[in-house]
Amino acid sequence: MVLPLYANLEKHDPALLDAARDLGASRHQCFWKITWPLSLPGLYAGSVLVFIPSLGMFAIPDLLGGTEGIMIGNVIKQQFVEARDWPFGSVLSLVLTAFTLLLVLVAGRAGKASGGREAR
Repeated sequence: MVLPLYANLEKHDPALLDAARDLGASRHQCFWKITWPLSLPGLYAGSVLVFIPSLGMFAIPDLLGGTEGIMIGNVIKQQFVEARDWPFGSVLSLVLTAFTLLLVLVAGRAGKASGGREAR
């Protein structure tokens, strides 16, 4: 999450903050009116980069002794390996894939919508 945010924040033009301060904006207003909107594409990219790998993290809790909660990856694995219910496991996999693609599309559109305001 840090690398996409850093890459995005590094591209910001400091003259924008200086101009806002010269026009009487406080530090708080500068952050919320300039820095925050310009950093949203980095925030969206970082969120997707963190979320997608976390979907496949089902082997580590099993190897370390299991978890108290139910994870979708573990449920899919149980359907294929233990319950031998391949149709239900396939449906769960497709639902997870559709949800992930939907998340990526939403993040991409949100990044494009705020990308026009990005500092160059």
